[in-house]
Amino acid sequence: MPDKKSMNRTGISMTQEFLSHILGAIYDAALDEAGWVSCLETIRIGFEGNYASLIVRTETTEDIGLIVSAGINQSNLDPGNPYIAMSPFTGMVPDQIVTIADVISEREWRNSDYYQSYCKPQGVFHVLAADISTRNGGVYGLRITRPEDAPAFTKAEIDFCQLLIPHIKRALNLHLSINDDRKVSSLYSQAMAQLMVGVVILDQDREVLECNPAATAILESQDGLRVVSKQLEAAYTNDNKKLQALIQDALVKKVVTKASLNQATSITRPSGRLAWGLIVQPISSDQWTEGKQRPSVAIFLRDTEGRVDPPVRLAQELFHLTPAETALAIQLANGLSLEDASEVLNIRRNTARAHLRSIFSKTGVRRQTELVRIFLNSVAWLSETND
Repeated sequence: MPDKKSMNRTGISMTQEFLSHILGAIYDAALDEAGWVSCLETIRIGFEGNYASLIVRTETTEDIGLIVSAGINQSNLDPGNPYIAMSPFTGMVPDQIVTIADVISEREWRNSDYYQSYCKPQGVFHVLAADISTRNGGVYGLRITRPEDAPAFTKAEIDFCQLLIPHIKRALNLHLSINDDRKVSSLYSQAMAQLMVGVVILDQDREVLECNPAATAILESQDGLRVVSKQLEAAYTNDNKKLQALIQDALVKKVVTKASLNQATSITRPSGRLAWGLIVQPISSDQWTEGKQRPSVAIFLRDTEGRVDPPVRLAQELFHLTPAETALAIQLANGLSLEDASEVLNIRRNTARAHLRSIFSKTGVRRQTELVRIFLNSVAWLSETND
């Protein structure tokens, strides 16, 4: 941060060092929402204000909003502040800096309920304000303030603040995009877990970077696969040689193309249960992450005898089956014969056959193998809860 000597008489530093410092704080906040307080503090100090705040709200006048602030004698987070609705800074042109003089006369400002009830008690008189719109329809209100005995904001300061607005806007949109990506990643992980597909991501040094819930469960079972010194290993020597050879092959493939073939193998389980099905796939390298820990190999694991149960209600709605027909179809999809399924469900074989004929009629299939295929491929298996 530049010292006082580098500041002009308006109070704000116009140096490249300050611009670099404040832009760094803005983009750091985009990556971590906890950084917005320190970002606002940097802005407050640079403009020699007593407060710098970001009002978070949706694009409705009814929304009270949330204030994130850096300032003197004020909490960093102020949820549901009722005074926001009284502010004269409403309906502004998005992304444009204004002052009090641009929206209201000084006399009206001094006599307003907003100033008398909220601003004056906190020593706020001079205000720089902008409403910043984001891609999700939200509006973020930037406010920088000074007390009455401080000089008013100059044109140079207003212009400098206007220069920051596009960067703050980009940072807010970047923050939204990052959070959306995290949500999508979480949903994908949940879906893969429900399908009993384990996903293990390795870095360029073969070390495990990430596992989805299904892969974590498989590794924790210690039944043929394990993590030793951060690396994935198979329990049996021959299986491990095949696994490590596939991983090495994936690591040397620098670019993944449409012609690239995924490598598959099976991993024996000491428990005697059916072997794990395993596919190894290279991940394209990213030139921006050279020399860093980066995703390089994806390993997909499948429990070939795993049995999962889709919610009965969803399966009924998808295939227009009765509860009894749905229960039978689920058992058949899990690999049971019609005879075994009737025993599990405690129904007569003739009843099971009658249900099966009805299922065939409603689903349009003619063989049990076709029924299993359409059930396993249905979206019913993606639900998190069972009915």
